[in-house]
Amino acid sequence: MPHPLPEGPDERYAAYLAEGRICIQQCGDCQRHVFYPRLFCPHCHGSSLTWREVSGKGTVYATTVIRQRPDKGGPYNLCLVDMEEGVRFPGRVEGPAPEDVKIGMAVAARIKQEDGNPLVVFDPS
Repeated sequence: MPHPLPEGPDERYAAYLAEGRICIQQCGDCQRHVFYPRLFCPHCHGSSLTWREVSGKGTVYATTVIRQRPDKGGPYNLCLVDMEEGVRFPGRVEGPAPEDVKIGMAVAARIKQEDGNPLVVFDPS
């Protein structure tokens, strides 16, 4: 018997990630994409939001380096990525040294398992 889809938008987003899919909402009224998941479109206040899988392509909009001791994992970057669909995702770019992540860098999203949970991260593309 198939499992029913989760009720709330946060739970549905997490369920898609658990399936290995990065999905965001799209408003049926104004056609704009929406992220973070919500009940109403922040652009036109419509309630006809449906789910669409993203292309995964994006560009680093902002980045910073979080410095921590090596025994705590060392430095890492946090960034905001403008996705091709017009939404901005928080995350981190993996691969290059944290200080080598630059604004304007082309990246591709992927899902990584971390502490048993799916997480969206980015790789340079």
